[in-house]
Amino acid sequence: MHTRRVASFAIGLLVLTAASLIAQVSFEQAMTDLSSADAGLRLRTAQMLKGAGYPEAAVPLSRLIVDPQDQVQLEAIAAELNIFLAEKIVPRKRVGFIVERRTPVAADALFTSGPLAVGPRTVPVAVLDALRTAARDENPRVRLEAMYAFGVLAVEPGGDRRRELLRTSGPDLAAMIGAVDPAQRYAALLVFGRVFERRLHDEAIDQGVGDAVISALNEKAPAMQAAAMQALGAMRYERAVKGLMDLFQYHGKDDMAESALDAIAHIAHPSSVPLLVAQLASKNATLKGIAIEGLARAGDRARLGDVQSAIGTDRNRSLQLAGSFASVMLSGDAVGGIAPIIEAFANPRLREQARWYLSEAAPGRTHAFGRYLQDPDPLVRTALVDALGLSDDGAAMAIVQPMASDKDVQVARAVERAVARLRQVK
Repeated sequence: MHTRRVASFAIGLLVLTAASLIAQVSFEQAMTDLSSADAGLRLRTAQMLKGAGYPEAAVPLSRLIVDPQDQVQLEAIAAELNIFLAEKIVPRKRVGFIVERRTPVAADALFTSGPLAVGPRTVPVAVLDALRTAARDENPRVRLEAMYAFGVLAVEPGGDRRRELLRTSGPDLAAMIGAVDPAQRYAALLVFGRVFERRLHDEAIDQGVGDAVISALNEKAPAMQAAAMQALGAMRYERAVKGLMDLFQYHGKDDMAESALDAIAHIAHPSSVPLLVAQLASKNATLKGIAIEGLARAGDRARLGDVQSAIGTDRNRSLQLAGSFASVMLSGDAVGGIAPIIEAFANPRLREQARWYLSEAAPGRTHAFGRYLQDPDPLVRTALVDALGLSDDGAAMAIVQPMASDKDVQVARAVERAVARLRQVK
């Protein structure tokens, strides 16, 4: 029996070794096949690399993003995404012995999932440049996949890499806002808001770039206008405040008014404070909540009393949570103020709201998070680590690194992402 086990182990070891060698040869051959004159071979190679997710393939594969064949381009874009995702997608998976389930690597869906879709790996400039080039492709599907893929991956760079990325990509994205294809214009606006979302150490946005987004406020389609408002708010572009305030007054209380006020509240310029204060008396809970958030971001501590009076004994939990956010931002007691936001994670309806409040509160307040990183709920610990990772605040590193030994897999992965981001802060 012992002899059989030894023999089985030896055979298994030989099989594993052989498989490893085959994989190595296959990878080396794949790198050669990327330059093949045979479009079918290039396509099959891109498909293979999409499933494998080899990080070493990222730069060589980037040449296929601008391949003459549309299908090759699409597979290359999907492969690049799968290399850098926090959770790799298995394109083909057998269920039992018969059914094969196919999961697409779709750039727009990944973009919608938010900035945490990207894992800790460094995205090479060559990949981002190729995606930006393909976003001007003649094929509508290719250019949209490339645009959204750029939006997914361009959130990874930080520090000097981010500053250079914003400098080089701004004019390109601004030009695409004027594209003939409305789908391309819409994608460009959404990607603008994601990539140029203001971070702690970002430089001022080039006026020509920012004004290109303002011009999209003149779009006739409401969805396009809303996307422009969202982008301007994320960028915190102050030159847009006057136009946004005019649009808010024009629309009154409809969905477009909410979008305009939300953008105003994200920019949080002092000139908009009277408008935000006025909305504290609104009977529309959404407008009232947006106004509270805007006053919290504006940073005038004298307005905390106005916020607290406006909420009073209101039983609307979302408004109460917005008030807690304002307390964190305006009271000076970030440690105590975070507690109600942490408690909100127990309510599935408030969870996303609480998550983004933590992300906004983290820059400059990382010291307040330490007390809560031992929360028994791994969902809370993950959210806290993600918020610290997105903070662009170097002080967060000392708080995040000790969490690497967390027993929960999702928390440990969040720590890996956060550390990779924070190492770039300068």
